[in-house]
Amino acid sequence: MKAQHLLLVVPVVEAFLSTAPRHSFVGHGWSVIESPTLLKDTEGDVMDFGSRRKLEAALKPRILSPPQQLSIKEAQAVHGMPWTSSIDPALGEDALLYMPFWEWQMDFMKEQLTDLRVEPTTFEDIDFSFNENTKKKARIVNLNFSSKEYRKIRMTYYDAGDQTQVFNSVWYPASEYNLPVLGVDLLAFNRKKYLAIVDFQPIHKEEAHHAQTFEHILKPIKEKYESLKGRMSSKFYDETQFFSQQMLFARFEDEQVVSKDLLPAFQQYVRTHLDLIKSTSPEPSHKHQVLERQQAYDTYSAERDPATGLFAAMFGKEWADGFVYDFLFSLSEKKEGGLAAFMPPGMGGPPAGGNPYASGGNPHAQGQASPLLVTPGVASR
Repeated sequence: MKAQHLLLVVPVVEAFLSTAPRHSFVGHGWSVIESPTLLKDTEGDVMDFGSRRKLEAALKPRILSPPQQLSIKEAQAVHGMPWTSSIDPALGEDALLYMPFWEWQMDFMKEQLTDLRVEPTTFEDIDFSFNENTKKKARIVNLNFSSKEYRKIRMTYYDAGDQTQVFNSVWYPASEYNLPVLGVDLLAFNRKKYLAIVDFQPIHKEEAHHAQTFEHILKPIKEKYESLKGRMSSKFYDETQFFSQQMLFARFEDEQVVSKDLLPAFQQYVRTHLDLIKSTSPEPSHKHQVLERQQAYDTYSAERDPATGLFAAMFGKEWADGFVYDFLFSLSEKKEGGLAAFMPPGMGGPPAGGNPYASGGNPHAQGQASPLLVTPGVASR
């Protein structure tokens, strides 16, 4: 057998391989085919080897070499986080609308999570921790963490002055917990239009039973905030996949909603998500099943995230491709053509600063997605 083909002989789960129902997750093995890049299962399905490698890597602990291992404080300080002023120097101290969310989450993670550690933001020599477009006055910073409770927690802050402010965070439970992903996406445009989404995103195809295990604990929180009971459009996302009935969603024009309702609701959802994990007994036998569904979640989200046009326009297609497939949705299967294969018509890039309102339209009111939804799959449905 050729040396490169030896790499194709790896243990896998029945969900990918057997002719039995995919939900039973009994172990089987890959068959070898004459290709160094593709794997074939016993049902005849073909999976990109890179995608398979991502999934298997998620089962193993991430250990950084000493030169890369940063403390939490050091990881923030590398790019000056938390920022105290915008990339637009003409703006005041309150320009970074969602920085209080970033700071609260950092404090919460340090105080409440077990063995919190910094994870890499670099993939194949591309660093996704920071990028900026000085001409258009836009910058983005990203951090990546893990803990005993969470396989991955990624954080993103996008600052384009008053034109656009975004805070995005996604929490993936450790693979021994068969629980929903926590997704947070907060956006502001021209300090006049605001969009907010916070959700416990169920990962399974059939959610009627699965969702009942957690949605009842969210309902009392959601009931307290009338401003966060909106509904999203279906332009990019299918509401029957990876969304719960207790999602917090709001489109509003009164900025006071951010501090009055959104911040406390966000904090309660984050606390509740961690409480849910702590009250759940870990089941190692769930690891392959959960990772398979988290991979399906990432792939679904990568193909539909309407922020892709913005990333390509602001920071270049190569960086944007890697950012979406290797950082934002790091378990996703990358299709041929990358982002271009899924970019909707008209998503070639926003005006300077990424402001979708510069052209005079309201994409949310029209059932269209903002081109700056840096989402986990939590963006505009």
